[in-house]
Order: sequence, then structure tokens, then C-alpha cells
Amino acid sequence: MKIKCSQSWMALGLLLAAGMLPLAAQQAAPPPSGPVPQLTLMSSGFADGSEVPVKYSCDGKPAPLTPPFQWGNVPKGTVTFALVAHDLDGAPMKGMYDTTHWLLWNIPGSSTQLPEGVPAGPSMPDGTVQGKNVRGVNGFQGPCPPPGKPHHYVFELYALDTKLDVAADAPRGDVMKAMDGHVIGKASYVSFFHR
Repeated sequence: MKIKCSQSWMALGLLLAAGMLPLAAQQAAPPPSGPVPQLTLMSSGFADGSEVPVKYSCDGKPAPLTPPFQWGNVPKGTVTFALVAHDLDGAPMKGMYDTTHWLLWNIPGSSTQLPEGVPAGPSMPDGTVQGKNVRGVNGFQGPCPPPGKPHHYVFELYALDTKLDVAADAPRGDVMKAMDGHVIGKASYVSFFHR
């Protein structure tokens, strides 16, 4: 009897080692460890690293459309998002390093996209605030570089653990200062445009 019992245990050990025992009979494996996926930013309007289509530029008729954006891998604890679009090669504005083309904050944390063609205006129905662009308008300013070399445009999405208490006429520097210490995720989308 002892021999049969030890043989049974040996057979069970061999089945476990070979991975032939049904999953229900095996001990659950610990969850995989490693880095949490980073916030991702995508657009159905143009590929990351590609040229911005004319319809999203200042040459778009009758006016430039805002490009559509989608995002995923949202960090746990995200309350709102902020989006900053700027021209890395643009002439710096007073108090800034480059040219602001689009500035949004308090995008609800449950949101996963911005549609194409967001209308200008300081506020949106979902509570999103649209800040002032380089021309002083609360809305999107399409890429509009002078003829010649292409300019590079970066769309940066920030996941924040708070709602920002910033007025719609606040400059980009004030928005960035209010975000300080509250960024829990960031994704970037780079493009270029030339005329």
C-alpha cells in the first residue's frame, strides 16, 4: 500500500512538472510583475511622425478643423486630462518657449477621445476648458508656419489626479504651473507641417 501511495505522488509530481495537469488542479500563478503600460495617444486623422493634413492647418477651408485624438492605458486615479499642442519651431511668445496652438484642460477622466472639429469657445458641455492659442482665441490654431522648412508640432496629453482651478483666459504658463505635482501620466504625438 505504501508503494502505491508513493507512486501516486510521484506520478502527480511528473504531471505537474510536464504541465499536463488540468489548470483547475494547478495552483494559481502570481500576477505578472513589471511596469504599468504608459498612457497612449493616437489620431485617426494622421499618423504619429507624419505631416499634418491641410484640413487641420491654417490653409484648411473654410477654417482649420481640430484633429481627432484617442487615448488608452489611462493611469488609475486619473481625474482629468489636459492637452497642449505647440510648435517647437515657432517664435517664442512672451513668457513661453514656443508657440501655443491648442490648450485644453479639465477634460473628464472618463473621456477617451476628442472628436474632429471641436468648436472654438472657452468651455465645452462636458466641463472641458479650452484656453487661448497664440492668436488669443479660445480654441485651436492650425499649423501655419511661414513658407520654407517644416515646423514640428507636438500634441501632449497629460493625465492629472485633480481638476484644475484655472480661468479660461489664463496663459499656458499658468496652466502648466497648476498641473505641477498632479501629472500621473503623459503621452506625446509628434507631427510636422510645411507650406
